Amino acid sequence: MAPDTRTFAAQFASTTRGARLARRAAVRCVEEWGHPPESDVSCTVALVVGELAANAVRHGRVPGRDFALSLALDTTAGVIRIEVADAASAKRPPATAPSCHPEGESGRGLLLVDVLARDWGWAPRRPVGKTVWAEVSLS
Repeated sequence: MAPDTRTFAAQFASTTRGARLARRAAVRCVEEWGHPPESDVSCTVALVVGELAANAVRHGRVPGRDFALSLALDTTAGVIRIEVADAASAKRPPATAPSCHPEGESGRGLLLVDVLARDWGWAPRRPVGKTVWAEVSLS
């Protein structure tokens, strides 16, 4: 691993509490990497992790299986890469952020990720599941 890259990885229960804990862990990690909780970078990472973790709990939950969060700081590329992996292979995110109805009670998560992240997408996870990723700019 290059000296200008740092990583963090953890597993969380596929519950709303697990999603909250993932967001808090991400904020602590990003603070250790030099971005205090009130910084734009930390706030953006917190929002993106919160949305991806909530989606993993709501749409990717498989009873008895956790979801995984990984973060990678790449100072050369100027990004923090966020990955949230769950065990549900059948429920895949859309290829692009969905448009949302203004009166809708949900459906804004990936729209927020699309606006906040430099780039995002998903990939199948072996042996089972999927990983949704997003890259947040350091600038």
